[in-house]
Amino acid sequence: MQSMYRSCLLIIPFHVREMLRRIKARYDVDSTPKQMAPSDEEFSPLRPSRKADPKTVARFWDQLKPQASDADQAQIADPATVEASETYGANIENFIGTVKMPVGIVGPLRLNGMNANGDFYVPLATTEAALVASYARGAFAAGRSGGVSTAVLYEGVLRTPAFVFESLLQAGQFVDWVVENIDALKAAAEATTRHGRLVSLEPFIDTNIVFLICRYTTGDAAGQNMVTIATDALCRAINSDCTVPIENWYIEGNFSGDKKASALGLVTGRGRKVSASVTLPGDIVEKTLGTTVDAMLEYGRVANLGSHLSGQLGAQAHYANGLAAFYIATGQDAACVAESAMGVTRMEPRGGDLFCSVTLPNILVGSVGGGTGLPSQTAALNILGLKGVGHGTALAEVAAAICLCGEISIVAAIAAGHFTRAHESLARQR
Repeated sequence: MQSMYRSCLLIIPFHVREMLRRIKARYDVDSTPKQMAPSDEEFSPLRPSRKADPKTVARFWDQLKPQASDADQAQIADPATVEASETYGANIENFIGTVKMPVGIVGPLRLNGMNANGDFYVPLATTEAALVASYARGAFAAGRSGGVSTAVLYEGVLRTPAFVFESLLQAGQFVDWVVENIDALKAAAEATTRHGRLVSLEPFIDTNIVFLICRYTTGDAAGQNMVTIATDALCRAINSDCTVPIENWYIEGNFSGDKKASALGLVTGRGRKVSASVTLPGDIVEKTLGTTVDAMLEYGRVANLGSHLSGQLGAQAHYANGLAAFYIATGQDAACVAESAMGVTRMEPRGGDLFCSVTLPNILVGSVGGGTGLPSQTAALNILGLKGVGHGTALAEVAAAICLCGEISIVAAIAAGHFTRAHESLARQR
């Protein structure tokens, strides 16, 4: 029995054997070590440039040839893009053109929100066939049910600088100093921005290191750069005036959850926390979604268990699909999807009807700043009617509502057994 037990421990999983087989098939005892050794061959690096004009674009393309053909250049540096090249200069370095993505439209998405109220046509930029159709189906079901209720519950973009001290005692003394000088630190931060406000500052001590959780409201902007600049001013004021010796400090201690999923972001939020909900009548579920309330609830219980067992932060089906498409179309920072796509989807019976809701604590969108001023993204925001000052919170509510539509549609499709068929007909066999 013991020998059998030992032999079981030595079993090599099939996928490991297969991986080794593939590696060995590519390995050559003479050439592979040379191929993987450090190279001292000369190379000519591209010189970083913020300049964006037709002449600079042409210079970069000359350096890319012969790997890139004239046809490649024509696709990325098309005449309209090159003519408007200076428009893009504030958003990128080493500008060579633009990449075109398919943009689909979902709507009307009917919202009964605190900030977004009315019917909205929502542009989504994606290369995934079936995605727009799925979100459009969810929006149709929600619209037939009276529309989606939305509200921004809380807002505040985090930046968490870190300060290093010699000892725990000095870390505690530092926190005491920060509390005593909070008004001056707030003034230093807010002097850098017309729209940003430091609304809270919370110390977090780990022995000799102190993280300062700085939370800001950012007006109608997503505010990533805004809070970085403000926090830098706050930190420099601390470094200049603090009576406790500081060994080192960093503008971000990797505590805030910036562009990554984190438990802190799930609980406290980073950006705008938004809830969206709708109650779908049973007959609407059957007529528009091709399934039943009971079937959706039954699958929802299994999916919720799966999210817990797999260790998801939150419990949801696919927020990232809708958010990525929405962020790209409207000029948001697409990398923020890493933290924005967290939250909780709920589906509960209401008599014979189905209550559906989503809560996303980290919606990072803006109707001004960032990529919102680029030509295509400006057009997308104009389609929504949410371009410019005064629309940041409404844009966040639209983002949450579109996620809700996606949750409704995918749960219905899987519950009814239509998920694979839809992707075959709309994607593979298109």
